[in-house]
Amino acid sequence: MAVIISWNVNGLRSILKKGFVEWLGKTSPDILCLQEIRLKPSDIQDDSLSLPDNYFKYWSFAKKPGYSGTAFFSKKQPIQIIEEKDPTFIDEGRLQIADFGDFLLFNSYWPNSQEEKKRIPYKLEFIDKLQAKLLDFVKKRKKNILVCGDFNIAHTEIDLARPKDNENHAGYYPEEREAMTRFLNAGFVDTFRLFCKEGGHYTWWSYRTRARERNIGWRIDYHVVNEGFKKYVKNSWILSDVYGSDHCPIGIELG
Repeated sequence: MAVIISWNVNGLRSILKKGFVEWLGKTSPDILCLQEIRLKPSDIQDDSLSLPDNYFKYWSFAKKPGYSGTAFFSKKQPIQIIEEKDPTFIDEGRLQIADFGDFLLFNSYWPNSQEEKKRIPYKLEFIDKLQAKLLDFVKKRKKNILVCGDFNIAHTEIDLARPKDNENHAGYYPEEREAMTRFLNAGFVDTFRLFCKEGGHYTWWSYRTRARERNIGWRIDYHVVNEGFKKYVKNSWILSDVYGSDHCPIGIELG
């Protein structure tokens, strides 16, 4: 059916200087979902972006210029782009929804709760509203869904290298981990765990202290599907050998 890759690029302009276009040409996914593009609308009219022509491109920008934002590139034009109106999702360009017929794609960039839990209320609101939206599509409208992106949560102890040291740090607060548990228990599947049960596999590493070189990381990027769509997941993996951001890409194959 499709190979979908998701990647928090930590600034699209920055990663374009690090072999992004060459990597995309070689990897050639059917759909590429990006988070934290950090662009404003006028930027995509700039020829210096030098993005490939063989993809349809869709953008969601934060109101604050150069902040947050998402984008996805698709070889196949979606049947419909479902416009989101809730400020929780659109003010910072954190959600895109596209109907590809066999499934709905949700490209998402979940808020960082920040130190001292400054944005925990916003993050929990984001998760609750997204969960309700997904359940509406799955249960009432009988749609299969794929949610991909940077969730900014290491869900369990095996999802980060040093859980004890990070119990009071953003991305591993009890409140957000519990929200992730509720989210999955509502009828959704962390697809990577269908294929890999052990720890030591991460998607984000701090730029400080050579964390990536030492694999002192966090798994905070996900591909999640509804239970009924699980049987169509052929593989779900982490592209840990791809550099250019503090995150690495993640992939899923549907068939």
